[in-house]
Amino acid sequence: MRLFRSDDLLGIARETMEFVLEASEATHPNEYMGFLRADDASALDIDRDGQVITDVLVIPGTESSPMSASVRSHMKPNDMRSVGSVHSHPNGVLRPSDADLATFGQGEVHVIVGAPYGWGDWKAFDNEGNQRTLEVLDVEMPDEHFFDFTQEDIDRELGDANDDRGGFLSWLR
Repeated sequence: MRLFRSDDLLGIARETMEFVLEASEATHPNEYMGFLRADDASALDIDRDGQVITDVLVIPGTESSPMSASVRSHMKPNDMRSVGSVHSHPNGVLRPSDADLATFGQGEVHVIVGAPYGWGDWKAFDNEGNQRTLEVLDVEMPDEHFFDFTQEDIDRELGDANDDRGGFLSWLR
C-alpha cells in the first residue's frame, strides 16, 4: 500500500457512469447532484499510476428542482477520495452555467449529464469550465461490504422480529 496516491485521474468506472446516468434519469425533471470519489488504480488491478472514479457520494439534505440542485456544504465530509462533482441538466444543455462554475472549485473534474441521459449525454469539465476528456474504464469494482446481505438474511431477521428472541428489527415492537 502506498502512502500517497497519484493525482492523475485515469477515468471513470463504467459501473459508476451507469449509476450516474440512471440516477440522473430517475431524478428527472429535477437536477441530480453528487460528489465523485476515486480509488487508486492499483486497487483495481490497473498497472498504471493514477486514480479511477468509482463512487458517487450523495449528501443528505440535497435539494433539487428542475432549475438547480443545492447541497448543504456543512454536510459534505472532508473526503480524501473526493475528485470532483456530478450533476444533471434536465434541459439537456451540456455546458456549465455561471452558477455551475461557482461550485467547480473543489476537485479536478466535474461531470454534467443531460436529458435523455444516454451514453452520449454527458461531458466532463475542469475547474475553469473547459471541456476535458474522461475515459470510461471497464474495471472490476472493489468489494464494498457495507450492504453485504441477501434477501434470505432479511427474511430471517424479519422472522426473528416476530418471535421472542429479538433480532435486528425487534425494537420496532
